[in-house]
Amino acid sequence: MLADLSPLIAATTQWLTCSYPAYGGALAAALGEVQARQAVTVAAWLRYPTPTDAALVAMAGPGGSAGLDWITGADTSPHDADDFAWRTWVDEIVASWAACLLTDSDLARLAVTEIAEGSHATGVPVEFRRLVAPDTQDRQAAALLRHPDLLDPVAALHRPALHARLDPGRALIA
Repeated sequence: MLADLSPLIAATTQWLTCSYPAYGGALAAALGEVQARQAVTVAAWLRYPTPTDAALVAMAGPGGSAGLDWITGADTSPHDADDFAWRTWVDEIVASWAACLLTDSDLARLAVTEIAEGSHATGVPVEFRRLVAPDTQDRQAAALLRHPDLLDPVAALHRPALHARLDPGRALIA
Protein backbone atom coordinates (compact mmCIF):
# COMPACT_ATOMS: atom_id res chain seq x y z
CA MET A 1 0.00 0.00 0.00
CA LEU A 2 1.36 3.41 -0.99
CA ALA A 3 2.10 5.54 2.07
CA ASP A 4 4.03 8.15 0.12
CA LEU A 5 2.69 11.66 -0.25
CA SER A 6 5.02 12.62 -3.11
CA PRO A 7 2.34 12.54 -5.89
CA LEU A 8 0.09 14.79 -3.80
CA ILE A 9 2.98 17.12 -2.90
CA ALA A 10 4.17 17.34 -6.51
CA ALA A 11 0.70 18.04 -7.93
CA THR A 12 -0.26 20.58 -5.29
CA THR A 13 3.09 22.34 -5.71
CA GLN A 14 2.55 22.43 -9.46
CA TRP A 15 -0.93 23.88 -8.98
CA LEU A 16 0.43 26.66 -6.75
CA THR A 17 3.29 27.52 -9.09
CA CYS A 18 0.99 27.55 -12.13
CA SER A 19 -1.59 29.69 -10.34
CA TYR A 20 0.94 32.10 -8.81
CA PRO A 21 3.95 32.01 -11.16
CA ALA A 22 7.36 33.45 -10.43
CA TYR A 23 8.61 36.40 -12.41
CA GLY A 24 12.22 36.92 -13.40
CA GLY A 25 13.51 33.94 -15.33
CA ALA A 26 14.64 30.41 -14.58
CA LEU A 27 16.25 31.15 -11.20
CA ALA A 28 13.12 32.92 -9.98
CA ALA A 29 10.97 30.01 -11.15
CA ALA A 30 13.21 27.54 -9.31
CA LEU A 31 13.17 29.62 -6.11
CA GLY A 32 9.40 29.97 -6.30
CA GLU A 33 8.98 26.24 -6.80
CA VAL A 34 11.23 25.44 -3.82
CA GLN A 35 9.18 27.72 -1.58
CA ALA A 36 5.90 26.26 -2.80
CA ARG A 37 7.20 22.70 -2.39
CA GLN A 38 8.37 23.40 1.17
CA ALA A 39 5.01 24.92 2.10
CA VAL A 40 3.09 22.06 0.50
CA THR A 41 5.31 19.46 2.16
CA VAL A 42 4.77 20.97 5.60
CA ALA A 43 1.02 21.26 4.96
CA ALA A 44 0.79 17.67 3.69
CA TRP A 45 2.73 16.31 6.65
CA LEU A 46 0.42 18.20 9.00
CA ARG A 47 -2.71 17.04 7.18
CA TYR A 48 -1.59 13.40 6.89
CA PRO A 49 0.67 12.87 9.92
CA THR A 50 0.89 9.07 9.92
CA PRO A 51 1.68 6.42 7.29
CA THR A 52 -1.92 5.23 7.65
CA ASP A 53 -3.25 8.70 6.84
CA ALA A 54 -0.95 8.90 3.81
CA ALA A 55 -2.05 5.44 2.63
CA LEU A 56 -5.72 6.35 3.00
CA VAL A 57 -5.39 9.52 0.91
CA ALA A 58 -3.46 7.53 -1.70
CA MET A 59 -6.33 5.03 -1.89
CA ALA A 60 -9.21 7.50 -1.79
CA GLY A 61 -7.55 10.30 -3.71
CA PRO A 62 -7.04 13.88 -2.57
CA GLY A 63 -9.97 15.39 -4.48
CA GLY A 64 -8.39 17.34 -7.32
CA SER A 65 -8.07 20.98 -8.27
CA ALA A 66 -11.59 21.74 -9.56
CA GLY A 67 -12.63 23.81 -6.53
CA LEU A 68 -9.35 25.69 -6.44
CA ASP A 69 -9.50 26.31 -10.18
CA TRP A 70 -12.98 27.77 -9.77
CA ILE A 71 -11.83 30.11 -6.97
CA THR A 72 -8.85 31.37 -8.97
CA GLY A 73 -10.69 31.53 -12.29
CA ALA A 74 -8.56 28.82 -13.90
CA ASP A 75 -11.66 26.75 -14.66
CA THR A 76 -12.60 28.96 -17.61
CA SER A 77 -10.04 27.41 -19.94
CA PRO A 78 -10.29 23.72 -20.88
CA HIS A 79 -7.49 21.42 -19.75
CA ASP A 80 -6.14 18.77 -22.10
CA ALA A 81 -5.83 15.15 -20.96
CA ASP A 82 -2.15 15.50 -20.02
CA ASP A 83 -2.88 18.61 -17.97
CA PHE A 84 -5.91 17.05 -16.30
CA ALA A 85 -4.17 13.92 -14.97
CA TRP A 86 -1.87 15.65 -12.48
CA ARG A 87 -4.73 17.91 -11.35
CA THR A 88 -6.53 14.91 -9.84
CA TRP A 89 -3.71 14.65 -7.26
CA VAL A 90 -4.10 18.24 -6.01
CA ASP A 91 -5.33 18.42 -2.41
CA GLU A 92 -7.48 21.49 -1.70
CA ILE A 93 -6.85 21.49 2.05
CA VAL A 94 -3.11 21.08 1.60
CA ALA A 95 -3.07 23.92 -0.96
CA SER A 96 -5.05 26.14 1.42
CA TRP A 97 -2.76 25.35 4.35
CA ALA A 98 0.32 25.94 2.17
CA ALA A 99 -1.10 29.33 1.16
CA CYS A 100 -1.53 30.17 4.86
CA LEU A 101 2.08 29.17 5.56
CA LEU A 102 3.45 31.15 2.61
CA THR A 103 1.75 34.33 3.79
CA ASP A 104 2.34 34.06 7.56
CA SER A 105 5.93 33.51 8.76
CA ASP A 106 4.93 32.94 12.38
CA LEU A 107 2.42 30.29 11.38
CA ALA A 108 5.03 28.66 9.12
CA ARG A 109 7.53 28.45 11.99
CA LEU A 110 4.88 26.95 14.26
CA ALA A 111 3.97 24.38 11.60
CA VAL A 112 7.60 23.40 10.97
CA THR A 113 8.11 22.95 14.72
CA GLU A 114 5.02 20.75 14.83
CA ILE A 115 6.11 18.44 12.00
CA ALA A 116 9.64 18.09 13.40
CA GLU A 117 8.14 15.73 15.98
CA GLY A 118 6.03 13.78 13.47
CA SER A 119 6.61 10.45 11.76
CA HIS A 120 7.45 11.95 8.35
CA ALA A 121 10.61 13.70 9.57
CA THR A 122 11.90 10.78 11.61
CA GLY A 123 15.56 10.09 10.98
CA VAL A 124 15.83 12.67 8.20
CA PRO A 125 17.30 16.12 8.71
CA VAL A 126 14.61 18.44 7.37
CA GLU A 127 15.16 22.12 6.74
CA PHE A 128 12.51 24.52 5.49
CA ARG A 129 14.59 27.71 5.43
CA ARG A 130 13.08 29.15 2.26
CA LEU A 131 9.63 28.80 3.81
CA VAL A 132 10.33 30.13 7.31
CA ALA A 133 13.16 32.60 6.61
CA PRO A 134 13.05 33.67 2.97
CA ASP A 135 15.71 36.15 1.91
CA THR A 136 15.17 39.11 -0.41
CA GLN A 137 15.78 37.03 -3.53
CA ASP A 138 13.27 34.39 -2.36
CA ARG A 139 10.64 37.06 -1.71
CA GLN A 140 11.18 38.73 -5.07
CA ALA A 141 11.00 35.42 -6.93
CA ALA A 142 7.78 34.43 -5.18
CA ALA A 143 6.09 37.83 -5.03
CA LEU A 144 2.76 36.45 -6.28
CA LEU A 145 3.10 33.20 -4.34
CA ARG A 146 3.56 35.06 -1.05
CA HIS A 147 1.15 37.95 -1.65
CA PRO A 148 -1.46 37.78 1.15
CA ASP A 149 -4.23 39.47 -0.82
CA LEU A 150 -3.78 37.23 -3.84
CA LEU A 151 -3.60 34.03 -1.82
CA ASP A 152 -6.37 34.92 0.63
CA PRO A 153 -9.22 33.27 -1.33
CA VAL A 154 -7.31 29.97 -1.22
CA ALA A 155 -5.89 30.41 2.30
CA ALA A 156 -9.28 31.34 3.76
CA LEU A 157 -10.84 28.05 2.65
CA HIS A 158 -9.29 25.97 5.44
CA ARG A 159 -7.42 28.48 7.66
CA PRO A 160 -9.54 27.68 10.76
CA ALA A 161 -8.74 23.97 10.42
CA LEU A 162 -5.01 24.74 10.21
CA HIS A 163 -5.18 26.86 13.34
CA ALA A 164 -7.14 24.10 15.09
CA ARG A 165 -4.50 21.55 14.00
CA LEU A 166 -1.60 23.66 15.27
CA ASP A 167 -3.24 24.83 18.49
CA PRO A 168 -6.24 22.62 19.28
CA GLY A 169 -6.84 24.23 22.67
CA ARG A 170 -7.10 27.70 21.19
CA ALA A 171 -8.26 27.49 17.59
CA LEU A 172 -7.97 30.90 16.00
CA ILE A 173 -10.52 31.96 13.48
CA ALA A 174 -9.03 34.54 11.19
